[in-house]
Amino acid sequence: MVASANISAGERIGGAFLPFGIMVIIAMMVLPLPVVLLDLFFVFNILLSLLVLMVAMHSYRPLDFSSFPSILLIATVLRLALNVASTRIVLSKGHTGEAAAGKVIEAFGAFVIAGNFVVGIFVFAILVIINLVVITKGAGRVSEVSARFTLDAMPGKQMAIDADLNAGILTPEAAKIRRQDVAEEADFYGAMDGASKFVKGDAVAGILILAINIIGGIIIGMSQFGLSLGQASESYILLSIGDGLVAQIPSLLLSIATAIIVTRVSSTHDMAKHIGNQVNLTRAWIPVASVMLILGLIPGMPNVMFLVAASGAGAAAYFATQRERKAASGQDADGADTDEPSKPKVPGVITAEEVTDYSPISIQIGYGLISMIEDGDQSVLISRITSIRRDVSKAMGFVVPGVRIRDDLSLPPNTYRIRIGQAIVAEDVVYPDRKLALPGGLSKRKLKGLDAKDPSFGMDAVWIQAHQQSEAELDDHVVVEPDSVLATHLSQMLYKHGADLIGPDDVQTLLENLQNSAPTLVDSVVPKLVPLHVLTSALRTLLADRIPISDMRKILEGLADLSGKNLSTQDMAETLRPALAPLLIQQIAPLNKPLPLITLAPELEQLLMRSRQQGPNEPLILDHNLAQTILQALSNATDELASAGRQPIVVVSAALRRPFAAYLRAHSSDTIVLAIHELPDNRPIEVVASLGGAQQLTTEE
Repeated sequence: MVASANISAGERIGGAFLPFGIMVIIAMMVLPLPVVLLDLFFVFNILLSLLVLMVAMHSYRPLDFSSFPSILLIATVLRLALNVASTRIVLSKGHTGEAAAGKVIEAFGAFVIAGNFVVGIFVFAILVIINLVVITKGAGRVSEVSARFTLDAMPGKQMAIDADLNAGILTPEAAKIRRQDVAEEADFYGAMDGASKFVKGDAVAGILILAINIIGGIIIGMSQFGLSLGQASESYILLSIGDGLVAQIPSLLLSIATAIIVTRVSSTHDMAKHIGNQVNLTRAWIPVASVMLILGLIPGMPNVMFLVAASGAGAAAYFATQRERKAASGQDADGADTDEPSKPKVPGVITAEEVTDYSPISIQIGYGLISMIEDGDQSVLISRITSIRRDVSKAMGFVVPGVRIRDDLSLPPNTYRIRIGQAIVAEDVVYPDRKLALPGGLSKRKLKGLDAKDPSFGMDAVWIQAHQQSEAELDDHVVVEPDSVLATHLSQMLYKHGADLIGPDDVQTLLENLQNSAPTLVDSVVPKLVPLHVLTSALRTLLADRIPISDMRKILEGLADLSGKNLSTQDMAETLRPALAPLLIQQIAPLNKPLPLITLAPELEQLLMRSRQQGPNEPLILDHNLAQTILQALSNATDELASAGRQPIVVVSAALRRPFAAYLRAHSSDTIVLAIHELPDNRPIEVVASLGGAQQLTTEE
């Protein structure tokens, strides 16, 4: 209660201080101001400008300083009010000497321009040119373009938020926060577009006020106080220049702050660290040090200066090398492993964190691949993984957990390893300085490079140099970036192991999302009719066959109808499949195109039915030669369709669907298997292949 009262009192004081300050600024424009107060306000003006500049530099993203347009307006009005007050004093008391307008103006006139008003005019002119022509004009243009693009992007961002909300990727609370951020971003850049005009107008006003002070001072000094032209010029110009510099320097600081804010890119670091992380590169500092050293050895050059600069660049290169080595060994907190804070290790003690990793999805990379993630969230690989998580989440119907990337010095340099939980599900090699070329149907030449297999589809490929890309594309090769190769491989593993990625907590999140629109359905089914663990098991069974679970309403309605039949979770999932299969089919082929189907010859289907062990849920037991024949024929058919960008569906009888799909999964085949009654009646079909036949199976029987 005491803390709440203190906060409320502080807010009341702050709320009363700002209107009072505005009234003081207005009073400064119309009422005479004592010289002592004028000095005090000049010092406060400089302090405020420095404070705004420092806050701008230490903001992680522009919206962290969303009050900047308002502060800029107040600071500009304060400075103009000070100009009016100082002009009144300069014109009325300027004939008395350099101290007439206070200590601050006198100090700037004596120290900055050394008492020479001609020098002062040129210094003031240069500051105005820097402020008005360079910084203010550039910041205004950036503000204008940023506002335009931000407003144009608003509908797309809102639609993306709605899509993520409908897919269950975002909770309603998170979606509300995201929408608020989008609205605040548009308001901020719109306000900055107008606020940048304050800075430009302030610079122009400074020039006009200086001219008024000089011309008016000379006229007043000669006509009212009997000064000669030389005396009036020296007194009033010196005071006017000092007054102009006192106002122009804070104006320049605010212009720089404005430029920093509008050019700031959202980051997890402040400006200094953001720039330092991107500039602190060994491969940048070593050439700089070499060039400076060469210039330092050329006769006639200021050798000492260049050699000192070369030494500084060499030292920067050394420290950059040390930082990169630490990142490679996993010791740098800014490296890829940023999910958990590093803990000091006690010699001789093994902690649980060293031998356990509870990340649902993780990628281990060799030190040669660290360059692919050294930019953190801004790296292309991280962006692709985020995009893949979103696409897979929408396709499967639940939020795919985050992917943890860690460097592992035990791996070969260019090797990566994908793990689902504790299990290693994939491992391969990529080369960050090369590109993967996949030959097409019209390819005729063998490219020079490192022969490989495409990790995702097993196709023959070649890792080529970047300059060979044009040559490869002319020869009907598809050229893929290394980060795309790794990301596509990850996508394939996420689809294949989707059943291992969902747990009771994830299912509960889906139920809470559904409860917003169908609370009675959720409350009546879970856990009254179907316990949470049974529902989770049924959903895992569906995901194992690539059936999306995005329509939780239909799933719960179906389970409610099955609740009294005492079925196993596998039987529940099998019963739910016909209602959910269209969700999978629409991902495979558009509505206006036929479904590519692979069927089994009647002889083969009868043979497979006889090969089952006793019971409908028992696995298939096949002869080795027959199994190899079936798998090879299926692989040939799917590869041919895959080269044309089509994904086939194997269609079998309802009794054979479950054991045949389990058999294919056990042999690492990702082919989708549907029962004949699961095909929708309103979709055209195309039988692209038929496996088996009497002639083929004679020997096997």
